[in-house]
Amino acid sequence: MTLILNSTLIKRSAFSSAILILGIIFIAANLRAPVTGLAPVLEHIIFSFSLTPSQAGMLTTLPLIAFALASPVAANLAKKQGLESSLFIALILIGFGLASRLIDSVTMLYLGTAIIGVGIAIGNVLLPSLIKRDFPHKVAVMTSTYVLAMGIFGGCYSALIIPLAEYKNIGWQIALACYGLLTLISIIIWLPQLKSHTKPTKDLLASVHNNKVWQEALAWQITLLLGLNSFFTYIMIGWLPSILLEAGHSNQYAGALQGSFQIASAIPGIILIPLLAKLNDQRILTSLLASIAATCSLGLLYFPEFAALWTITLGFCSGACFILGLSFISLRTHDTDQATSLSGMAQCLGYLLAAAGPLIAGSLHSYFGNWATTLWLCALASALCAIFGYLGGRNITMKHTLQNP
Repeated sequence: MTLILNSTLIKRSAFSSAILILGIIFIAANLRAPVTGLAPVLEHIIFSFSLTPSQAGMLTTLPLIAFALASPVAANLAKKQGLESSLFIALILIGFGLASRLIDSVTMLYLGTAIIGVGIAIGNVLLPSLIKRDFPHKVAVMTSTYVLAMGIFGGCYSALIIPLAEYKNIGWQIALACYGLLTLISIIIWLPQLKSHTKPTKDLLASVHNNKVWQEALAWQITLLLGLNSFFTYIMIGWLPSILLEAGHSNQYAGALQGSFQIASAIPGIILIPLLAKLNDQRILTSLLASIAATCSLGLLYFPEFAALWTITLGFCSGACFILGLSFISLRTHDTDQATSLSGMAQCLGYLLAAAGPLIAGSLHSYFGNWATTLWLCALASALCAIFGYLGGRNITMKHTLQNP
């Protein structure tokens, strides 16, 4: 296998390529589960530390705030330390945050969760750049693979964490911290990559400086599609088990459905990527999926007995809209620099919207004493996704070609 790194041809053996792919999969396995694993045991955490719903919502919000704040820093870190070392640092931070959950302190719980968020933010920004650099002709396949890994590991962990916490009464803290064992394995698998010290692709570095994309209406439409989709997705990731518990379902069933939501959100990558190449535009597809998501949110409210149907369908639609939004970043731009700048804009604002979601949901529950308003809010966010998805799905491109300063 031949890779182009910094204008130098580098040959990899089949074994070293396999180790690199395995390392990418295991890094991806750490980019969701340490955050989403909180939701199934959130009621236990609330009871242990006497938290209000708003304070509990902050646990889901903290990583997202870290995503928004740390994402712009990740490119500069990679410029100084290299992609391989920066991703190693990301794993160390995630592992440290997971280990801190063993400490019986609400302060350490919040601090550790924020540290995990910083580590995940670095991984989220740099892993696509690594894939684009090392697998330039297999970007779609590798992206689908790591998104699928995120969904499967996150979903399985969410489904298993309640049984794990109840096993011999080990408790929610050990159940949360034990994911650090997988992080440790990931660190070990990634160690061979540290012999390299390569810089990120030029387009990633250019995205730090280019800001003309913020002047484009189409850029805002794509950003709001991704941001509003993330808004309701992270409300569901953070509060779905609590919503299901209030509807009368058991702890284990709620955790299993939250896991199913995440796994379902990863499946569209397998279906949509080959389909996108055959569509002239994606207006109807995006609007339809977002509209179905809105219906599912209201289904959870008014027909909770069909919670499995609503949850799995909602997860699928959420993942599909996310993948479509990501594809628009490439389809609606003229060049790599413009695409990367749009990605930075969408990521920054998207995470800020996502961070607001769980906190607003917790506050609404505190005020109204139920989840009805929150579910209507999710339905509204999905309806707006349908509008912006229709606009962003048109077969047009942005007007300006960005220039490096």
